[in-house]
Amino acid sequence: MPNSRRNFLKSVGGFAGALTFSSLWDKLYAAEFDSRINKISHLSPEEVATDEDFWAWVQNSYTVSASLVNLNNGGVSPQPKVVQEAFERYNRLSNEAPSFFMWRTLDFSREAVRSDLAAILGCDPEEVAVQRNTTEALANIIFGLPLSKGDEVVLSKHDYPNMINAWKQREKRDGIVLKWVGHEVMSENADELVKRYVDQFSKKTKILHLTHMINWTGQLMPAQRIVEKAHAQGIKVILDAAHTFAHLEFNINEIKADFLGTSLHKWLCAPFGSGMIYVRKEHIPDIWPLMSAPDPQEDNIRKFEHLGTRSFPTEQAIGMAIKFHHTIGGARKEARLRYLKDYWINRAKEIPKVRIHTSQLPEFSGAIGLFSIDGVDSTEIGKILQNDYLIHTTTIIWENIDGVRVTPNVYTSTRELDKLVAAIQKISESN
Repeated sequence: MPNSRRNFLKSVGGFAGALTFSSLWDKLYAAEFDSRINKISHLSPEEVATDEDFWAWVQNSYTVSASLVNLNNGGVSPQPKVVQEAFERYNRLSNEAPSFFMWRTLDFSREAVRSDLAAILGCDPEEVAVQRNTTEALANIIFGLPLSKGDEVVLSKHDYPNMINAWKQREKRDGIVLKWVGHEVMSENADELVKRYVDQFSKKTKILHLTHMINWTGQLMPAQRIVEKAHAQGIKVILDAAHTFAHLEFNINEIKADFLGTSLHKWLCAPFGSGMIYVRKEHIPDIWPLMSAPDPQEDNIRKFEHLGTRSFPTEQAIGMAIKFHHTIGGARKEARLRYLKDYWINRAKEIPKVRIHTSQLPEFSGAIGLFSIDGVDSTEIGKILQNDYLIHTTTIIWENIDGVRVTPNVYTSTRELDKLVAAIQKISESN
């Protein structure tokens, strides 16, 4: 950090002190949280996953609807109360003197958020920049890569549409060649998943775009093995981690992807419109930022943060979401999310005509699950769940996928999942 920035922060030390997380983390709430964690600290993550008393308390840390069962957290997740309160406080502060508090105080406080995000990802803070969502993060990489006519990019038709469209734009504009990997709806064969990508590699392949967890079905890919195969042929890898960051425990330096993008308003439960980009340090000069920077080829990760005026309260409240995440514990959170997925699937798969399209093996799935009912239109299932049972899911009709996606989060109770299973039972019996 330049001396001028350090000196400035010292000069506004009183303001910075007022913005620390401890001042926003209510002491009574913190004491209650510590008490709850102490009661389960001797248990394994898998044992904690079944402790409904603990997770009921976590649910009370949110302001979720008491009438609507929200099982579409894969789209966007609600924020815990402490995150909402942090956002509101930063927003009120910003409105006291916007250009001072946003540009001369909160703008510098982004460094703490950067460090905390890097710690979760397992990388150097100088490789992480704050973005507004996965689309923005990955667009920085896709449009910033120096590719030429004839260069090949390998990707899948199960990737996220915004990213597919970004690559198609580069194909149309720059003449690059897109090579498509086809997927089954569900796979539990890691060798076959790796082979499908490797079979598309050639001497002209420059980039592999790999979705860590397929958003449509919850299919978890053997990312580390696929990355190793790509690197062996000199291919750089972009990892779409929208559905794995703060959902599953992983280290980017073990997967060894070159680039990563994710949204923080999904599994981290950070404010809406928050995300993160990761660029391995040696690649930073090679990527031209989407928004103009003073030196687009500099080696400073902050060149991806030249967005102009944006929501500084959103960025700063990310820190409180990280604190909440760590307090629960990443391993406990992952175990609970898997448990919730297995809880409803184990019951639903016994219902006649119900088909499950997501693996229950931990190496191939997390919290996301997809189901269908023979003879019943998936769109109709989604409508019935919403209108008749006040259960919010999302219908997936994409490529060879046709079903209803269920995505619980840490505030979801098994009682709510019992309602889902009972509704599926009635729909199945009525058709």
